[in-house]
Amino acid sequence: MTQSKSSKNWLTEHFKDGYVKQAKDAGYRARSAYKLLEIQKKDHLIKPGMVIVDLGAAPGGWSQVAVELLKGRGQMFALDILPMEPISGVDFIQGDFTDNQVFDEFLRHLDGRKVDLVLSDMAPNLSGISVTDQARSIYLAELALDFAERVLKPEGKCLTKVFQGAGLPAYRKALEATFKKVVVRKPKASRDRSAEIYLLGTERERAVN
Repeated sequence: MTQSKSSKNWLTEHFKDGYVKQAKDAGYRARSAYKLLEIQKKDHLIKPGMVIVDLGAAPGGWSQVAVELLKGRGQMFALDILPMEPISGVDFIQGDFTDNQVFDEFLRHLDGRKVDLVLSDMAPNLSGISVTDQARSIYLAELALDFAERVLKPEGKCLTKVFQGAGLPAYRKALEATFKKVVVRKPKASRDRSAEIYLLGTERERAVN
């Protein structure tokens, strides 16, 4: 099968990407690990003793970073529809976290505790149709927020990837209704041409009915 010009360009860019090489050398499963490391350096999200959930975790780059930062104290959960190779110290649940059975299984693992931090680096499978891709991106972010509202403890935090475009202002308002502080992060490890940004909600101020 012949590759399209855009596919060849992407592969060329990918293999020239310094973060790809760094990730390989460091043993991270994805270059996205450096996005979380950069945000962690600025915002100090992850501390030993926390309970953390990584939504849409596969292949596991963010889970690798988070469990390292926990330093053996706390608990790390990862959820994804896709399979994921095991990571020491990470409890992985395969399934759709919006499915009641999967969510109930997660609650059983949680065993009555509340979550300190929800992470979501989820992105839709891109169709190339910008309106469709943007709508899917916002929908995934909304699902992550709904999950966070159900499991976070008071003062909990949520870090979610979104694409800039239609629906983003409304989504940010939804975050601001749940968290006292919402900030935008665009890590250097995020490609300049990418429309992705990260919204960080901190200091959850109230339970949502």
